Amino acid sequence: MAPPQSSQTQVQVLVIGAGLAGLTAASELHQQGIDVLVLEAAARVGGRVETVTTGLGSRLDLGGQWIGHGHRRIAALAEQANATAYKTFTGGGAPRIVREGKDISLFSPAILLGAVILGLFDLLCKIWIPRSWNRVTVEKAIATFVPSRMDTTRRLIRLLAAVTTTAELDKYSVYAAGKSLPLAGGLMAMLGTHGGAQDTLLVEGMGSVTAMLAARLGGPSRVRVESGQEFTAAKVIVTAPPPMQKSLRFNPPLPEDRILLQQNTRMGVVYKAIAVFERPFWRDRLGGEYLILDDPLCGVLQPVEWHEKAWQLDEFCGGGYLAFPLVGTTHGLLPMPHTPWGNIHWAGTETAEDHPGYLEGAVLSGQRAASEIIACIKA
Repeated sequence: MAPPQSSQTQVQVLVIGAGLAGLTAASELHQQGIDVLVLEAAARVGGRVETVTTGLGSRLDLGGQWIGHGHRRIAALAEQANATAYKTFTGGGAPRIVREGKDISLFSPAILLGAVILGLFDLLCKIWIPRSWNRVTVEKAIATFVPSRMDTTRRLIRLLAAVTTTAELDKYSVYAAGKSLPLAGGLMAMLGTHGGAQDTLLVEGMGSVTAMLAARLGGPSRVRVESGQEFTAAKVIVTAPPPMQKSLRFNPPLPEDRILLQQNTRMGVVYKAIAVFERPFWRDRLGGEYLILDDPLCGVLQPVEWHEKAWQLDEFCGGGYLAFPLVGTTHGLLPMPHTPWGNIHWAGTETAEDHPGYLEGAVLSGQRAASEIIACIKA
């Protein structure tokens, strides 16, 4: 991190936010010889990517971690970082579904009904979603379309909806959910491991990619954290998601549509916990993927370490995986608006045309915002 050089600094481009989108945009600009400075309020870079090292020396991702099948942009950055990619371990079979300590057969009526409902919804999303569903919450839809006697089916659908969106299901509309699915390749891609969105991990963690991007910004380009300086620039890229943009002061004020976007979206709620063991004993005969329908989980075998993060309590990220629109509004449907306003450009995974909410979407949005500015500067 470069120390403050003066009370005021002037650069060609300021990037607000040192997450994956902001660092990608800055790297693209830097490679074109454009003077760029990245500003970050937190005491670290990475944004919704955060990697920690265990006492055993392994690296853990508390935030975004997966490279999905076909996510070529984030895969290319991982290769540039000399990171070691490996396939997510599954045990070779389908995930095991457990309730009250017992495995549930994938061919049980409860699971088959859930598969039919989700499959029909996925198909409908590719054809047409009634706009009236914008006022129907996902929670209400589950209660309406799944009989109360099929409680296991309800729990399964709630769990899958929650882990794929991190939205609060009583605040997330069926319409918004339906509009987002095709952008991620459909429900099967979102839920899939091999060949799906959870295909590949990095031994060094995704933080190796953000660290590499930050390290690239040497010389006239740099990342600054909590410096308290004043900066001026010809162009600005804002990468904070809309709900978090409310903490930024814009003068002159933003247009009404941007203000409504901030007011009518909220961050997802996600808590991530990782138990560390000296060896992966579950690979012997227990498989690698479980869907546990009980709430709460009573306990786990004694780990050597325990790591956790509640992203909704992060002061600067505000939640994860992404922002979503409130029920009854169309402001914040994915992809979220990113048309430049004057000299302000917008990035962040929510604005990506493909794979919004994913690491791939963050990279895509950063590249797109950088391309907009490069076109303006070199016109």
